[in-house]
Amino acid sequence: MSDQLACEKFGRQDLSFRNWRWQPHHCDIPRFNATALLEGLRNKRLMFVGDSLNRGMWVSMVCLVHSAVPPEFKAMHSNGSLNVFKATEYNASIEFYWAPLLVESNSDNPVSHRLPERIVRVQAIEKHARHWTDADILVFNTYLWWRSKSQMKVLWGSFENSDGIYKYVKRLRVYEMALKTWSDWLEVHVDRSKTQLFFVSMSPIHERADEWGGIKGENCYGETEQIFKEGYRGKGSDPRMMRVVENVLDDLKTRGVNVQMLNITQLSEYRKEAHPSIYRKQWEPLTEEKISNPKSYADCHHWCLPGVPDVWNELLYAYIFHQ
Repeated sequence: MSDQLACEKFGRQDLSFRNWRWQPHHCDIPRFNATALLEGLRNKRLMFVGDSLNRGMWVSMVCLVHSAVPPEFKAMHSNGSLNVFKATEYNASIEFYWAPLLVESNSDNPVSHRLPERIVRVQAIEKHARHWTDADILVFNTYLWWRSKSQMKVLWGSFENSDGIYKYVKRLRVYEMALKTWSDWLEVHVDRSKTQLFFVSMSPIHERADEWGGIKGENCYGETEQIFKEGYRGKGSDPRMMRVVENVLDDLKTRGVNVQMLNITQLSEYRKEAHPSIYRKQWEPLTEEKISNPKSYADCHHWCLPGVPDVWNELLYAYIFHQ
């Protein structure tokens, strides 16, 4: 369990957010069966690739299956950007690879990536992608790290050489370029006869309470109920970015590569009460000013576990085994 997501451990008292399941209209999600999943993963690698939201989904999946594996038949190890949970009895692994922008960037260090300016190498992916090549099920995401500014700094060249060309490009265009590099890599390197591919849609944030009828200036801090207005969408979600993803996935389909969009956006939009808020490990000591104003350091991006990412994994489970 990541201390970033362990809300009860860090003092959250109201735990009712754990009790909700997602019920789609017109169909039922199959009940998650850890043993069945592990049997389906026998001699296979399930890998999550992306940012801290996909890491949360990986933590969720490991937590969902680990009780089905006796202690002597499981192991966890980490090697830089790659984290691996191994169920040795099944020769199955559930892995996470840190690549928050999918392509290379100056934020690729899994621990030290808080930098004043983000720089992206939109045409470079091999440093990351060589770790994904043999995976049987790949679950990608990239969204949150693209939202910070209207323009992003792009590097043509390498970080090691001083003769690279730097240019500021509109965020949406850089996103499109990066996903083009990613899709070209998939077309060339993925074994279409055995590999299942997924892309997780954008995970909503809840930073402005006035969007759901709350008090202006407030955020997810102190929220204990979900949003009950059907079809609610906050301004923290950018549909234009998901249209870029849809266009890239449609283009891949014409090239014979099928990537299934795992659409978690709408169901997560309702869950303003399910973020860590202040109930998480703080990576830096809090100032007195922040302590006196808890909403100023509330995390309204990530999700408590157990919680919403478990629902995402129920959907993933349904896609993997019930298509």
